[in-house]
Parts: sequence; C-alpha cells; structure tokens
Amino acid sequence: MDHTNHVRLAATELTPAVLEGATIYGADDHKVGKLDHVHGSGASGTAIIDVGGFLGIGAKPVGVPLGDLEFMRDEDGDVHAVTTWTKDQLKEMPEHRD
Repeated sequence: MDHTNHVRLAATELTPAVLEGATIYGADDHKVGKLDHVHGSGASGTAIIDVGGFLGIGAKPVGVPLGDLEFMRDEDGDVHAVTTWTKDQLKEMPEHRD
C-alpha cells in the first residue's frame, strides 16, 4: 500500500474513539494486526495490538508505544497505522494483560 498520499492524523485526533480498530501495517508493509484499545493518551500512551489469529480468534494482544505508530487516513477516510515492527517481532513480545 502506498501511504504517501495519506493524511497524517493530528495529535488531537489520537484518541481511542478514532484509533481503536485501526489496521496496523508493519515494516514490510504487510498487515500485522488491529489496534484493540489504547492505554493513556498522546505519544506517551500504549497501543494494544491484536497480532495473529484468524478473524479475531486466537489473536495475541501486545503493547507498543503509540509513538512507534504513524497514524493516517486513506482516501476513504479509514484510519490505519504504519510501524517499523514486523509481525514476527510483535508475535515474540510478551502478551499484554489488562
């Protein structure tokens, strides 16, 4: 996916209501997971990403700093994020427990 024409989200848009459910794309530009929920706010918050699984079943939640994700809107207005993490790196992280 070419993200060059996608509009980056402003800091004021980095809220759970906007971010939850966003598709996360990894370093290789492949889908690595979905943002389940957010702890905290702004760049110091933590994004809980469901990685792996199929149709949400068997997915493993992992936490990464919100600052590791670049959130944007595509041409249809859908929010997604790009990160330097790969799916394999995320799968190796410890499972996040609320």
